[in-house]
Amino acid sequence: MGELRPLGNDLNDASRALAEALRELFEGLQVSVRRYAARRQRDPGTFSRYLNGTRLPPWQVISDLFTDVAEHRGTAVTTEAIEFVRGLYGSAVDASSSPKHAVEILEEQLAAADRISRRSSVRGDVLGDALLDRAERIADLETRLNQLEADRIAEQRRADALAAAHPDIPGLLQERNALQREVERLGADLREAQAQRVAAEDRCTLLERQLDAVETVTTTAPSAAIQAMPKILIVDDQPNNLLAMTAVLATLDQELVTVLSGREALKALLDHDDFAVIIMDVQMPEMDGYETCAHIKRRPKNRDIPIIFLTAMGVDPEHSARGYAAGAVDYISKPFDPWALRAKVTVFTSIYLERHNQ
Repeated sequence: MGELRPLGNDLNDASRALAEALRELFEGLQVSVRRYAARRQRDPGTFSRYLNGTRLPPWQVISDLFTDVAEHRGTAVTTEAIEFVRGLYGSAVDASSSPKHAVEILEEQLAAADRISRRSSVRGDVLGDALLDRAERIADLETRLNQLEADRIAEQRRADALAAAHPDIPGLLQERNALQREVERLGADLREAQAQRVAAEDRCTLLERQLDAVETVTTTAPSAAIQAMPKILIVDDQPNNLLAMTAVLATLDQELVTVLSGREALKALLDHDDFAVIIMDVQMPEMDGYETCAHIKRRPKNRDIPIIFLTAMGVDPEHSARGYAAGAVDYISKPFDPWALRAKVTVFTSIYLERHNQ
């Protein structure tokens, strides 16, 4: 998640107080400025200036931020919090050095208040009619409920008589048990969907890091040359593929360990403990990439090493879901983009160095 820009140096007290309140709200979303700006179809640079106080946002931007925070937390923002920020916003408008801008904002607020007033008036009429209709409906339902209760008592008596005459209870129990099993299966599907969502969020964070690496010119800092660079493990049963990936990654100045099978990969992980990333083919004889990945993740010593799957089968939802379920962090189809693969490996190398230098 990208860091927020520092607050502006020459802010007045009102603008600084508003910016600090907006930053606190935004940090509650736990997303980067870039990702949130894309979500709301806004310019990330302009939104960043809203958060550091150097530009006064329209009230609609703040209103959208309240809405997104409420959705993220699952609870509505309190009226006190909204009024507090509205007070800060009004003070910031009053303190603004641009009267024209303040007039534009106030006109926008006036238009918004007028829309709310008109909608509230119409809504009040609708709610009044609905309330009257619901009261009549309640009275009708109470009458029907009394009738149904009398019918239920009569039906219960009939059911007791039928049960005594036809004691075929096992069939009903089997049907109930089948329904219970269906409920359990649906519950398992729901938990799997929730786990996939968590994995997708983690992947969003990783892809943001990779995007930053791709957009930044990849230059090695002088201190990085002194550090011992971690190794890269490449697993593929085709020697030609190993030669191709070795040629692509040779420019990274890291030791490349190549093996031809999943079993050799497990042995290499026993012999070395400084792998930054594992690049593995999916389709291999004896032990395929999914099985090899599962073995690696069961080892406490190796479970945190990121694994990138390379496959010629194409990236369809079934294959990619199986790869992520096995523990992979990325799934790339062949032929792959050499530059993109180097950028991804560079990101995981940086993560490895950060962890081992702490």
